[in-house]
Amino acid sequence: MKNIVILGAGISGLATAHWLHRQNIDFTILEAGNEPGGSIKTVKENGYTIDFGPNSGLETSPFIRELVSQVGLDDEMVYANETSNKRYILKNDELMPLPMSAGSFFKSALFSVPGKLRLLKEPFVGRSLDGYNQSIAEFVERRLGREFLDYAIDPFVSGVFAGDAEKLSVKSAFPKLYRLEEVYGGLVKGMVKGAKERKEAKKRNEESKQSAKMFSFKSGMGILPKTIVEQFPDRIIYGCRVTNVKKENGKFSITYEKQGSLHELKSDILHSTLPAHIAAKVFTDFDLNLGEHFTDVYHPPVKVLFAAYKKSSIKVPLDGFGFLIPSKEKKIFLGAIWSSVIFENRAPSNQAGFTIFIGGARNSDIFRRFGNDLEQKVLGEFQRIMKIDVDPVFTSSRMWEKAIPQYNLGYNLHEDYFTKIELENPGLVLSGNYRGGISIGDCFKNSKPAAERILNLI
Repeated sequence: MKNIVILGAGISGLATAHWLHRQNIDFTILEAGNEPGGSIKTVKENGYTIDFGPNSGLETSPFIRELVSQVGLDDEMVYANETSNKRYILKNDELMPLPMSAGSFFKSALFSVPGKLRLLKEPFVGRSLDGYNQSIAEFVERRLGREFLDYAIDPFVSGVFAGDAEKLSVKSAFPKLYRLEEVYGGLVKGMVKGAKERKEAKKRNEESKQSAKMFSFKSGMGILPKTIVEQFPDRIIYGCRVTNVKKENGKFSITYEKQGSLHELKSDILHSTLPAHIAAKVFTDFDLNLGEHFTDVYHPPVKVLFAAYKKSSIKVPLDGFGFLIPSKEKKIFLGAIWSSVIFENRAPSNQAGFTIFIGGARNSDIFRRFGNDLEQKVLGEFQRIMKIDVDPVFTSSRMWEKAIPQYNLGYNLHEDYFTKIELENPGLVLSGNYRGGISIGDCFKNSKPAAERILNLI
């Protein structure tokens, strides 16, 4: 039996480990922290359940329910309340519902009449000659107009990626959108002509992100990694920081630090799920160019601020998922989700809990500009939007110095190099949210092929 080492106990590494464990394959997981989960961080405090990392996932792949059932979490898994289907966008300091159908779009006050009419031109817009070199902003403005970019796509990008629409690559960050133009010649044409393709995906139990159910767990997202690990607690070494990876005599040599001492581990198969910014330091000796590709993946800073208020003090109806803020609105935070509306038991019954996102790629200097006053200023803006005239009864926050990897223009060069280095080094498998999608659902979807590749190497 070949020796398998997995770097990182985030959801990518743990899901792959789960599939291997189901096949009675042994492995060793090295994890720098003292608990599993990576960016999944659930905190329970004073009657609040707070997710400082991913607040939920989209059930885009059958692998998600399969794994949840296999680890015995069916009774814990919950879906978002129907009330939370409505999304809001801030415009001129007013929360406006994002239209979710053609009929509601043409009735919506979010877009002007010229902005609505501009969308009718989309089927007549040709393919771009820019190929890989289009940002999502360029793509959307060319096909759908500036107004749709400003009040639909720009806030969406900041909500999902904490990203900058002018920098994110449409090909790498939104491959399905790009493919509609590339294959069918446009978005409307693609929606019509791609019906057969979507039916085939449905047969495979795959859901698009637009139609997939949003899920979490009664105890928060953190219960998922903790439960996965219960299957193989003796296979994880916690508190070990990987410092170097080399290849010697056909094997991978992994050096890690634990309690001030350096240790070395040899493996035939190495599955790295380390975040790109950490892998950049680890793989420099393995391949200098690989280290540089990892280094070039930008991770903006994001602060997650949880705030709770008595329901009686909130004058805005709590009938949605939350709201996003377009860049044009010039606010100092990105948006907020209404956590206790989406899932039950996130706050005491007489209170509402909100998760507010600050920073990101388009506002990375906000922390330097406002320093210790930042949270208070954000709460002031949030309270004016939500028509709250009292301070929160509870707050808690978590700073992520390097948050979500940005699939910016030129990202295809990184993707190509990651594939190249794997082909040149059989036994090396690179995965994580810097490859194939940033979401929980993407990590699940990519974990099964990663496990299958490892099984094929044994």
